[in-house]
Amino acid sequence: MNALTIVKRILTIARRECGMLYRTPIYGFCMVIFPIAVILFFTDIMHDGQPTEMPVGVVDLDNTSTTRSLIRRLDAFQTSRVVGHYSSVADARKAVQRNKIYAFLYIPAGTTDGLTSSRQPKISFYYSSTSITAGALLFRDLKTISTLGSAAVGQSVMTAKGMTPEQIRTFLQPITIDLHPIGNPWINYNVFLSVMLIPGILMLFIFLITAYSIGTELKFNTNKQLMKIADNDIYVAIMGKMLPQTLIFLIIFYGYLWYIYSCLGFPHQGGIWPILLLGFLAVISSQCFGLFIFGLFPSLRMSMSVCSLWAMLSFTTSGFTFPIFAMDGAVEAIAQLFPLRHYYMIYKTCVFNGFPLHMAWFHFMALGIFIVLPLFVIPRIRKAMLEYVYIP
Repeated sequence: MNALTIVKRILTIARRECGMLYRTPIYGFCMVIFPIAVILFFTDIMHDGQPTEMPVGVVDLDNTSTTRSLIRRLDAFQTSRVVGHYSSVADARKAVQRNKIYAFLYIPAGTTDGLTSSRQPKISFYYSSTSITAGALLFRDLKTISTLGSAAVGQSVMTAKGMTPEQIRTFLQPITIDLHPIGNPWINYNVFLSVMLIPGILMLFIFLITAYSIGTELKFNTNKQLMKIADNDIYVAIMGKMLPQTLIFLIIFYGYLWYIYSCLGFPHQGGIWPILLLGFLAVISSQCFGLFIFGLFPSLRMSMSVCSLWAMLSFTTSGFTFPIFAMDGAVEAIAQLFPLRHYYMIYKTCVFNGFPLHMAWFHFMALGIFIVLPLFVIPRIRKAMLEYVYIP
């Protein structure tokens, strides 16, 4: 076949595939509706960046102006809101267990007298780590309040002794912390999570749809027709089938990238070209990985099951929630087998931090390897299309 004939056959198969996409609702849901819903859901649910006004309780057995001032300061924090006063630690603990509050501050009787007489009274706080984010943020607030309590009393005592404000400040805080969070100065959880959760889910859809579209050719006994149009050329058949899906997934993926970087203003120090390249590689490598899995397991159910499992494990092995280098050495090696891992490393290196592309050469090479993986199983896919009979 000459080049013109090959292009015509590819376009014929692509038109056939467009008809199948139009007639089969599952394609519309999994390629357009669900991805858009996922994008809007995750970016909206974390729109504020951090959880705010999380409920906390107080057990104030001292009930003085000093302790009431501490409680008001705790309530003034952005992430904390005092919703209940309890008469005992047991009542507050039950409220935590019933998810009415995430934490509580315990101020025993005699706290103010102990502070003024320098007897170092104990102020306790309890927080639930069932939710890691809520527990960490409330731990920060409660620890700050505990520190402020002793500082406020110490300031009053030193003022009474005639010390100047500069002397008091030097004594209470001998080292001043100048904090500069790099890349995400707002500590915005939307920036931290959405840039990985959403691409991971989009890759899941690409895995599944790729395996499903090839597997249904066997299920509905249309594989012979496909190969006839392609003149038994499996490369032409695959290119024709994947072309419409590739264009749709690229539109969805680039739409997501435009939405988070242009509309939501997510930081991207690397500029537009690394973003465009990364989006293209993410879609193509995911499709090729789906083809590779189908070539290894030329069965609709088995290939989709393996794709689902691989996509779910990607969230753990990508390293965006727990660093890979802190995991077991075997897990660190296995993590390189997941496209999302390399997507994350390229994003972190070239898009988020703005380093040159060559700094992430290994991960670009890894995505390139995923793209060529189908070449190793293409004979098995051809054999399946020509000989295999679908077994329900």
